[in-house]
Amino acid sequence: MRIVKIIFWTLWRIWFYVLMGFFILLMFPFLVVSILREEWYKYFFFMARIWAKGILFGMGFYYKVDREQLLESRKSYMIVANHTSIIDIMLMLAIESNPFVFVGKKELAKIPLFGFFYKRTCILVDRNSSRSRFEVYNLAQKRLNQGLSICIFPEGGVPDESVVLDEFKDGAFRLAIEHQIPIVPMTFADNKKRLSYTFFSGSPGLLRARIHSSIETGGLSLDNRKEVKDKTRSVILDQLIEYNLI
Repeated sequence: MRIVKIIFWTLWRIWFYVLMGFFILLMFPFLVVSILREEWYKYFFFMARIWAKGILFGMGFYYKVDREQLLESRKSYMIVANHTSIIDIMLMLAIESNPFVFVGKKELAKIPLFGFFYKRTCILVDRNSSRSRFEVYNLAQKRLNQGLSICIFPEGGVPDESVVLDEFKDGAFRLAIEHQIPIVPMTFADNKKRLSYTFFSGSPGLLRARIHSSIETGGLSLDNRKEVKDKTRSVILDQLIEYNLI
């Protein structure tokens, strides 16, 4: 039985990357055109959502989203969520239709095909470089000024699998306060169980997510960023407790 599971996990993981490449190749000409001009990002985002849903369904995942609010179109938000798996990216794209830009680690740019578009459409950060972090801040401001939303996983990376929710970094909350935009916490319950970074693990099944009510930043200053950061983390942590993950 153990050998059967290992064979399944191996083939299933390979299939994940096959799906990633297949949908990119299928839409490749249109994706290339959509990244030629920044104002065409909304078309790229539309196709990215198709790509994400294709991968999720192709892997045997289905998702259930509990929404405490609907995000307004043409309004910028700071979207934050707990980070547990590479499919966090796909699930985020699948459940939110208003265009946003990811802030993510530069290492993902090395993935063939995916990395080509990732580094041209997302804001990449080298966490070992203070200069890179400063540049991320400037690029995020530019995107917010264009009316887009920003998505950041504020744990600063995928924590050790034994950590349910790591401490949050300041960046997302600093940007939200400076631009006076609402923060939208999201909680992902099952991504780690379904497709963690442990190779021989995971299974098809349900992905639960909750989009929480936004946390307003209007009238706040940077002196309030710890208060806002702690409040946001508490919202996600309480939901994880409700999901019986703690």
